[in-house]
Amino acid sequence: MTNTNIPHDQNFKNLFLDFPLETLEWILPETIQSFGPVIKYDFSRQETRKDKLADGHLALDIPILYTFRNNRKLLLWLVEFQEDKSEFSIYKLLRYTTDKMEAYPDALVVPTMIFSDRRQWRKDVARYLDAQLNDRVLLHFEYVFLKLYDLWARDYFDSPNPVVKILLPKMRYEPEERWEVIRQAYIGLYQLASRTLFVKYTDFIDIYAEIDAAERDQILREMDNRKETVMIKQILKEEGFQEERFKLLSRMLMKKYQRSINELSILEGLCSEDLLELFDLMIDCESYSEIKEWIRQRKSGNLS
Repeated sequence: MTNTNIPHDQNFKNLFLDFPLETLEWILPETIQSFGPVIKYDFSRQETRKDKLADGHLALDIPILYTFRNNRKLLLWLVEFQEDKSEFSIYKLLRYTTDKMEAYPDALVVPTMIFSDRRQWRKDVARYLDAQLNDRVLLHFEYVFLKLYDLWARDYFDSPNPVVKILLPKMRYEPEERWEVIRQAYIGLYQLASRTLFVKYTDFIDIYAEIDAAERDQILREMDNRKETVMIKQILKEEGFQEERFKLLSRMLMKKYQRSINELSILEGLCSEDLLELFDLMIDCESYSEIKEWIRQRKSGNLS
């Protein structure tokens, strides 16, 4: 049962505010293909104009104005979040969209609905509106539809997008997959987001995965055990850190395989890509002789 005390609207609004580019890349990647890279983005006024002062306000969850490289084509993307589909109105969404089209006549306005309730629907929501007289189309309206529960979480374990990782608990999974979904969400967020955002969105994951205190403690213990591995992996991937790469791999050789400092010269001559590949190999390989042979073959050019 949905907890009505949870501020779902604010939770998702903050997610899109903190990761606007990642959200666009996930839901509408074709816009980047069509318009090129985003050069800036702005968050437009949240409430639309009222027809009468007595009217209730129409609050959008997060309208984002993206400006692309050519500086002429704009995409105004309206993201409307809905936890309870019974509250959704396609007519209200149409009003949102036309208000924004009037306010931003040079922008392509793309209305987007995200439904986040974790259950199957017996009846679908309205996907489009049509008004036609004979062959004359008087009105056609549709929107980008996304229901998180239609997505299987396991299909996104390897996603490089932090928004996707955060939303894994809202996707579909078998009961026996729950722990792995939570683990993937935590570790993925740790690898892809800043420390500040990691701390912030572990709460998001906890809420929607319904994690209890014991489970959270277990996950954090696992994270602590992986911190050095994740840190090394990140440094190895960054450019301009050849010396740091060498130091970290040297430390790993000495610690894992009990090698002496005199044996570290074996790493000399390996390029950045070699060191990154070697790190992955060292995580799984317990035999130093295999590591030594791999390095020998890489240096000789017999290992591609």
